[in-house]
Amino acid sequence: MDAPALPPADLYINRELSQLEFNKRVLAQAQDPAIPLLERLRFLCITSTNLDEFFEIRVAALKQRIEMGALAQGPEELSAQQVFDTIRHIMVGIVEQQYKLLNDVMFPELTKAGVVFLQSEEWDEEQRKWLHEYFVEQVVPVLTPLTFDPSRPFPRVLNKSLNFIVRLHGKDAFGRKRDRGMVQAPRSLPRIIRLPEHLSSPDQHHYVFLSSIIRVHVAELFPGLEVDGCYQFRVTRNSNLYVDEEEISDLVRALEGQLQASRHGAAVRLEISHECPPDLQEFLLDHFGLAEHDVYLADGPVNLNRLAQICDIEDRPELLYKPFTQGLPSELLTNENIFSLLSKKNVLLHHPYQSFAPTIDFINTASTDPDVLAIKITLYRTGAESPIVDLLVNAARAGKEVTVIIELMARFDEAANISLANRLQEAGAHVVYGLVGYKTHAKMALVVRREADKLIRYVHLGTGNYHHATTRVYTDYGYMSSSRRLGEDVHQLFMQLTSLTDTSDMSRMLVAPFSLYPSLLEKINRETANARAGKKARIIAKINALNERGIIDALYEASQAGVRIDLIVRGICSLRPGVPGLSENIHVRSIVGRFLEHSRVYYFLNAGNEEFYCASADWMERNLLRRNESCFEIRQKHMKEQIRHDLDLFLADNCDAWVLHGDGSYERTQPAKGEERVSAQKTFLRELAPPS
Repeated sequence: MDAPALPPADLYINRELSQLEFNKRVLAQAQDPAIPLLERLRFLCITSTNLDEFFEIRVAALKQRIEMGALAQGPEELSAQQVFDTIRHIMVGIVEQQYKLLNDVMFPELTKAGVVFLQSEEWDEEQRKWLHEYFVEQVVPVLTPLTFDPSRPFPRVLNKSLNFIVRLHGKDAFGRKRDRGMVQAPRSLPRIIRLPEHLSSPDQHHYVFLSSIIRVHVAELFPGLEVDGCYQFRVTRNSNLYVDEEEISDLVRALEGQLQASRHGAAVRLEISHECPPDLQEFLLDHFGLAEHDVYLADGPVNLNRLAQICDIEDRPELLYKPFTQGLPSELLTNENIFSLLSKKNVLLHHPYQSFAPTIDFINTASTDPDVLAIKITLYRTGAESPIVDLLVNAARAGKEVTVIIELMARFDEAANISLANRLQEAGAHVVYGLVGYKTHAKMALVVRREADKLIRYVHLGTGNYHHATTRVYTDYGYMSSSRRLGEDVHQLFMQLTSLTDTSDMSRMLVAPFSLYPSLLEKINRETANARAGKKARIIAKINALNERGIIDALYEASQAGVRIDLIVRGICSLRPGVPGLSENIHVRSIVGRFLEHSRVYYFLNAGNEEFYCASADWMERNLLRRNESCFEIRQKHMKEQIRHDLDLFLADNCDAWVLHGDGSYERTQPAKGEERVSAQKTFLRELAPPS
C-alpha cells in the first residue's frame, strides 16, 4: 500500500491505551450535570468495574510480557514497559478524577437530594449506639482479626476483597510484642448499610459504609492492644484463565480448577486508603510482590462499584432516567402464532427500544409446540436466572431434542455457565462446550418444526447475547426468519460446532474463523477498486472494537483510493484516522450514552448494490481469527432502509458522540450555534416507542 513511511507506533494506536480512553468517556458521563444524579453515580461505578477488569486481564498480561522482555501485544510494536508506564500516568489522573468527583460533587449533591452518606464524625449519639450494636451483632461474629508471627503468616487475600491493615502497639496475651494486624471483611457482609427510618431525617435515606463501621470499632477486635490506625486496602489479581487444550481431558474440571486458582492469582494492583502511612504501604507492597507504581491511593471506598446498590432507589425517580416502555415491530402487533407469522415475513428487532419478549416467545412456543422436534441454541452470557434456560430445560424434559452450545470460557461468567450446563444436562439436553482456543461467540437459535410432512427451519440470529436483563441496557439487533437458505446455513453451522466438520458453501452467512475475515477484506478491497475506477465507494461499520491489523491496513488503502469510510466504534480503536496521506477519508466516532452500544453492523456501497450485514463479531483479531462468530446479510428492502436510517442517525449524533483524532485522543461533539441537537438513542426511544 502507498502509505507514508511511518513507524508502527505512528500507524496504530495501542489497544490498552485506547481502552483507557473509552473509560475516560464513561467517566465523562459521570461528570455530566445534564444526566440524572444516580445515573451519573452508576457511570462512576461502571468505570470502577471496567478498570478492575482492565487490570485483571490487560495489565496482568502486560506485566507478564514485561517479565519476559517482550513487546506489548499489537501491531504498534511498543515495548510492554512503555505501555505500562503510560497506563500508570493515565490511571493516576483517572483515579484522582474519580474520587474528586465523588467527594466534591456527588456526595454533596446526593445529600441535597436526601441520599446521605454519613461520615463517622457526623454520627449522632443514637446513630452511634445503633451502629455499635450492628457491629457487635452482625459484623463481629463473621470477622477473624489476625496478628502475624511465624505460625500466623499473612493470610491469602482474595481478589478484590475488602481488607484492613491495622497498626498496633503493645503485647498480646502471651507477652509477645505486636505491631501489625489485619481484618478481612467477608463477602457475605453488605458494604453499605442503610440506617433505619427512626435514625434518619424525614424522606431521607441515610447510609454508612461498612468500612467506616469497622474502622471506628476495630479496637474491640484487638483487646489488650492499642490500635493506632486502621486502613482499608484491596488487591487486584491476575484473572486470566490458562487452559492447555492439548493437555486436558475434561474442560469443565480443568476450568473449575483454574477458577479457584484465579481467586489467588498474581497481584497486579494495590488500592489503599490515601491516609495509610508509607511504612504500612511498603509492608503490603512487599508482601504482594508489587512496586510503588502498582499502588493507587483511594480518597474514599476502595471499591467504588459498591455504590451501585443505591443507584435504583425506588422513591427517587427524579434522580434516574425517565422510564421507557419497549415497543414492538408492526409485524408483531398481532396475536398470531410466532411460527405462523414467520412463515410469511421476517422480523427485525432493535433492542432495547423494542422488546426482547418476542425472542423469549420464540423459544417458549417452540418448547410447548407438539410439532416442534428440535431446538438448538448458542449461549455465551445468559445471566444466573435465565428465562431462556428455563424454557430449554422444560423443552428437554418434554422430550424435544434440545442442543445447547455453551461457552464455558465467557470471561467472568465461567462459573455461572458451568452451573447452567450442568442444569441443562440433568434435564436431558445435549450440551456441547465451546471449542478450547475458539470461543463460541455466535448468537443464534434454530427451531425445527414439522409442517404438512415437511421439516421447516425457523431461526433467530442476533448481535447480542440471550440475556434478558442486558437487552434493556445494551443496543442490539435480533432477526427472525423462516428463510430456507438461511435455515440451511444455520443448520450447517450448528453441525460444524457439534461435530467439528467442514461446512459446504453458505449462501446467506459468513462465519469466523473461516469465511468472515477473507470476505471482509474482499469487500473492503472491492470498494477500493471501485473508487480507483471512478465509482462512488463507501464503507460504514458500527462495531465495539477495531484492532485487527489486516482490516486496518485494508481500510488505510481504501482511504488512499478515495473511499469514504465512517466507523462507529464504541471502545477500542487501533486505527488512526485523519493522518495525511494515510487516512484522510476515514472518520471514527464513539457513541457513549444511556445505553451500551453493542450492535455490530457492516455496510458496503458495492457500486450501488448496497450490502448490509449484522454480526456477533467485532473487527478484532480474536473475533475474526480465534472465535466462532456469525454474520448474516439483511436483504429485505424495508429492513435495509431501517438499518441505513439507524447508521445515519449515529453519524449525525452531536450529543453523545466523541470524535477520534489521529493522536489517539477523543473530542466530544457539540451542536454548532443554531444547529439542531441530535441524539441517536433519544431519537430511537421516540421513534420505536409503542403507539400511545
